[in-house]
Amino acid sequence: MTTAAAAALGVDVGGTKVLAVVIDAAGNILRSCRVATPQGAPLPGERLGGPLAVAIAEAVAGCKLSAELPIGIGAPGMVDRKGRLAYAPNLQSATGAELLLVCREILGDRVLLVENDATCAGFAEHHAGALRGVADGLLITLGTGIGGAVISDGALRRGTQGFAGEFGHMVIDRSGPPCPCGSAGCWERYASGAGLARIAHEAAAAGQLETLVAAHGGSVEAIRGEAVVAAARSGDQEAIAVLNIVGWWLALGISNLAAILDPAVVVIGGGLSEIGELLLAPAIAALPSMLEGGSRRELPRLSIAQMGPEAGAIGAGLLALESPS
Repeated sequence: MTTAAAAALGVDVGGTKVLAVVIDAAGNILRSCRVATPQGAPLPGERLGGPLAVAIAEAVAGCKLSAELPIGIGAPGMVDRKGRLAYAPNLQSATGAELLLVCREILGDRVLLVENDATCAGFAEHHAGALRGVADGLLITLGTGIGGAVISDGALRRGTQGFAGEFGHMVIDRSGPPCPCGSAGCWERYASGAGLARIAHEAAAAGQLETLVAAHGGSVEAIRGEAVVAAARSGDQEAIAVLNIVGWWLALGISNLAAILDPAVVVIGGGLSEIGELLLAPAIAALPSMLEGGSRRELPRLSIAQMGPEAGAIGAGLLALESPS
């Protein structure tokens, strides 16, 4: 496909890779390029966020465009309205970086914004995915942690500082396991990829998941979430029971969000969304008993995200198109 209809560049910064995509005005991907996310602290004399900005520039250059398109960037963690990465538990080497300014030093003023990656993904889903046409809805991204985005009255809501949607750090059990954010009992310790692994390890240590433990040489800690999901899909009842627990915790968090925001639709994205009904069904079953007036109200509809793993990059590009230059 040619880039004649190219409209913007979107960049999604992840813990291991930086993805740049060229999109048209409808959000269709025309070109893409991936580079590795730099690891470790900046070297002496390097500006905070400098190595990450260089990687972003490399990904953009890898798209091999002759035209200088507007650029939007999605980054993990708390991104404020000035494009500063205020706090990023999974990207500590860039925490505090004035990422918008640093990227503009390399790529120029065509870098129009830096937003939270889940906020970008939510915008993409609202533009062309599972939240299209929805006035009040939520995107919940289930990956290593949990992120999210809020659509209210048909518009993306960023909050006063730009930090809206940090759903994963809603505390649901103050005596629960520690979280990388510094708190304890955060929702993402229960309903994320890390939560799935932790719950599986607890089940194996209690004498369950015997088949998986045997397959991993008797090592409880060697069991990964992917193995639990594969076992559940093959009909392993103990693995299914673990996913039921994760689904219950997912419903608990959704019920809290629904009590506050009253969404019509809750879209589940991120890597865990690929589990599908094995995760969604127990959440749907548990939700009515958790939500106030559950038997007397219309419950939010739960569905799987449609924009795929490129949603963050697509949304970043779409937001750049809407951003004043």
